[in-house]
Amino acid sequence: MDATSTSTSTAKVEHESKLSASLKSRHLTMMSIAGVIGGALFVGSGSVIHSAGPAAILAYLAGGILVVLIMRMLGEMATSSPDTGSFSTYAERAIGRWAGFTIGWLYWWFWVILMAWEAYVAGKILHGWFPSISVNVFVLATTLVLISVNFFNVKHYGEFEFWFALIKVVAIICFLVVCGLAVVNLWPTGEVHGLSNLTAQGFMPNGMEAVVVAMLGVMFAFLGAEIVTIAAAESKNPSEQIVKATNSVVWRVCLFYVGSIFLIVALVPWNDPLMGTSGYGSYRRTLELLGIPGAELVMNFVVLTSVSSCLISAHYTASRMLFSLSTRGDAPSFFKITRAGTGVPVFSIIGSCSVAVFVALINFSETLRPKDVLDVLMNTTGMIALLVYLVIAFSQLKMRRKLEAEGKPIRLKMWLFPWLTYLVIVFIIGCLVTMAFVPDYQVLVFSTGAAAIVVALMGAVLHVRAAKKALS
Repeated sequence: MDATSTSTSTAKVEHESKLSASLKSRHLTMMSIAGVIGGALFVGSGSVIHSAGPAAILAYLAGGILVVLIMRMLGEMATSSPDTGSFSTYAERAIGRWAGFTIGWLYWWFWVILMAWEAYVAGKILHGWFPSISVNVFVLATTLVLISVNFFNVKHYGEFEFWFALIKVVAIICFLVVCGLAVVNLWPTGEVHGLSNLTAQGFMPNGMEAVVVAMLGVMFAFLGAEIVTIAAAESKNPSEQIVKATNSVVWRVCLFYVGSIFLIVALVPWNDPLMGTSGYGSYRRTLELLGIPGAELVMNFVVLTSVSSCLISAHYTASRMLFSLSTRGDAPSFFKITRAGTGVPVFSIIGSCSVAVFVALINFSETLRPKDVLDVLMNTTGMIALLVYLVIAFSQLKMRRKLEAEGKPIRLKMWLFPWLTYLVIVFIIGCLVTMAFVPDYQVLVFSTGAAAIVVALMGAVLHVRAAKKALS
């Protein structure tokens, strides 16, 4: 082979392993907003309020503060070195290859299982609208239709996510306006108004323990804010986009989560029996009590949009993490191949969606119960959010010191370093230990812990083999 053909071959390989940079600023802005708005807010918040009472505000506030600090740490690392592997890549550089391998694969697993769960929820909603069609058909159709978005240029994903996210944002803003009017007694219809329910039956009716248990569950609702640091690698100015997203996370958490939960607990009695009903949702119950016609239909549409958005985002995030693992030698090399002209990591996309399609097909089984299968799989992901946060904190601690030792400029700095970082680490470890003694979370702790240990051992073996190869 001559020099020219060798050069051409090398250029082709490099091209096949390069992502596109076609995400626009508005795509990333809306993605960063939508990252913290999911079904856990629209539906899951009802059970949190029903168990903790009005003090659920404190649980969401604690979770919000944690994610703000985590995003600040991640933003500091990402602006210094934007990478589609995000915290997995930083963990490898700061802690060791085994750490990047472990958290990368666990994170990938979380999102591919979440894809299946979101498809199941979407299928149930659609079946409710069209009962003559089997829920199984809707689950499979939803999975196939939505995952197809990511096979095109990434800008198409950006457009889909932009409009899906816009619907969620508009829905929450309208909800905040209507509830705000009711709180100040300006809403003309409905059964509720004012702030009396905040303290009418006690702000913390079930004690501090119930608030702590609620807080442990709430923290998982915020996972997704970090997606923007992964997606930013496919934009033209990733550092600037990461700074904007990181700086805006504070008001997003305050407005969308803490603000809406405050209005709900002010207007609706915390012990309303429908608040704790599975799948009912605090937003729907609030709209019903405010006399909004068609509250169920409105919220089902919003939730359907939300889970569709989350499914597309989950597929995108999982495929990019798999691509990053492959480029670092932690996954089969063909996963880093991208389609010429579009920069789409097609094999990573296929590999990531295969699990969701497989679980969707389980719905057609006469011997397996899909809901039970999903519950078992979701248990293995229950603690991954806290593990991701913990890895980010440890990575930032080491990378900041390395950057300072090298005299490199740091565009976005973590506040009160290193004390806030230490505080976050202690807080997360405390949460993990507490969960091990709370019956509601023990299955999640041990299932996810077992999965993490298995993956970590695989990563350690890979790390040792790579070290031996380097020395030989």
